[in-house]
Amino acid sequence: MLLQSLLPPDLIEIWRYFKKNHLAVLGLLLMLLLVLCAIFAVLITPAGYAEQKYLTEINAFPSFSHWFGVDAMGRDYFSRVIYGIRVSLSVGVITAFIALFIGVPLGAFAGYFSGLADWCIMRLVETFSVIPPLLVAILFVTLFGSGLQNVIIILACVSWMDVCRLVRGEMLSLKQREYATAAKAIGVKPYRVLFRHLLPNAVAPIIVGMVLCVPNAIMLEASLSFLGVGINPPTPSWGQMISDGLFYIQFYWHLTLFPAIFLALTVLSLSFIGDGLRDAMDPKLRGRR
Repeated sequence: MLLQSLLPPDLIEIWRYFKKNHLAVLGLLLMLLLVLCAIFAVLITPAGYAEQKYLTEINAFPSFSHWFGVDAMGRDYFSRVIYGIRVSLSVGVITAFIALFIGVPLGAFAGYFSGLADWCIMRLVETFSVIPPLLVAILFVTLFGSGLQNVIIILACVSWMDVCRLVRGEMLSLKQREYATAAKAIGVKPYRVLFRHLLPNAVAPIIVGMVLCVPNAIMLEASLSFLGVGINPPTPSWGQMISDGLFYIQFYWHLTLFPAIFLALTVLSLSFIGDGLRDAMDPKLRGRR
């Protein structure tokens, strides 16, 4: 009761509908567990992700000493998988924020002002959308190099289009509402109408779009690392670990299995959370559950 009295009524209402979606709640619990593992990785792992402390146990199978086994370079695999959570979530969240920073203003201008601004921005979006994002990312990595920072910037460059289209669609709808028409009728400046009245009313779909952008960025990063053009070793990337494990999959199945499981759980959890937020924040979808 105390928590409910402190939270805004709208947030309480969203949570009430969100928790009716059992998959979304499951995704939230899994994500909290993964975040806690990432935060306390130093405490729950027996070694650093790059420490080659177990050269006499190369490719050892899972055991009580090494829960996920040992890789081909003598590193504890559990440590590398857990530290990989930090890398994947960092890439996903930072990419989503940068994509938001690019996509929201462009989508807002395109949707509200229409005309030439809308035409130019949408042609830019279509140009980026014609080629699959993975191919564009590979091209950019080839031109500008790999590494964590470059990968994040490149992924943001291929992820902002969905946010832009989402915000543009919201602006096209919201600018027809009575309050927007009334604001323009009394002489409120267009930029004030856009940033003071329209964008605050588009916060809910923007949040959902951002949450759904995170798993897409994680999968793109894993794909790039799988192909060998993503994050540089020894920084742990699940995609790279899966790729390396394929060479030994007939004999050492654990080298591919565990990073693949964590990648799948992370992407599914975020997707479930995004779907749950979309249903909870959209009044038209609330009645379906």
